[in-house]
Amino acid sequence: MPELPEIEAYLHALRPRLEGATLAAVRVSSFSLLKTFDPPVSAVEGQAVNGVHRIGKRVSIDLSGDLHLVIHLMVAGRFAWNEAPKPVPKRGGLAAFDFTTGSLVLTEAGTKRRASLSVMTTEGLSDIDPGGIELSTATEAEFRAALLTARHTLKRALTDARYLSGIGGAFADEILHEAKLSPTQMNTNLSEEEIARLFSAATNTLERWTAKRIEETGDGFPTKVTAFHPDMAVHGKFGEDCPVCGAPVQRIVTGERETNYCPGCQTGGRILADRSLSRLLKDDWPKTLEEL
Repeated sequence: MPELPEIEAYLHALRPRLEGATLAAVRVSSFSLLKTFDPPVSAVEGQAVNGVHRIGKRVSIDLSGDLHLVIHLMVAGRFAWNEAPKPVPKRGGLAAFDFTTGSLVLTEAGTKRRASLSVMTTEGLSDIDPGGIELSTATEAEFRAALLTARHTLKRALTDARYLSGIGGAFADEILHEAKLSPTQMNTNLSEEEIARLFSAATNTLERWTAKRIEETGDGFPTKVTAFHPDMAVHGKFGEDCPVCGAPVQRIVTGERETNYCPGCQTGGRILADRSLSRLLKDDWPKTLEEL
């Protein structure tokens, strides 16, 4: 799923292409995409673009007439840019938004249709905002309060959009690795020093990766937006050596979700139990790096 750095890279590319342009037409080929009916999608045609901004992991195209096109890419949704309108792709194509400066295409890989499009007034935007704080402007005290709102593991606490904005599984893995904290540690068990370390790791990681994603895109348009990047320390690196301590990166798989961590940096050499594999292997499941 595109997370804060990827969404910010999209916004960086969209602003010079859309701001000041007029939305001439909206072509929706997958009607399951549209989640609102009032105002109708036809109301946005002919409106000027005042700006674009992020609401959590959603992109809002802000239009005249107090209207907003709000798009949630979910797991597999992606944007593409064409200099002139083209047919919506038959494979994975959901919609095209034709502006006077070019055409923004929305696609979604796979068979599951989770991406969404909503047409809203400014008053309605608060209804879809999960409410998480923005780490780019938050103080350490605000971060602490948000992190400890509900009792959860650190991985879940970081990815709960009601409290912290824009963080998904990939960057939660990277943040926890930089903070040298276990993904399964309970947030209520953190010391003040560990909270400070986690706040620093979270803000630094998101800032660094946002800059990196934007730098990679340059003046172009993002074309390879994934939750994995070869320069990541642990996310998607199962079995590879940790760049800090050299221990093999491990993972926990729960349903469709995966958590990657370094046992050397984050768990004191302990191998965390995987709900499926550890039950299957039982006594053969390695509990430490030495056993592994």
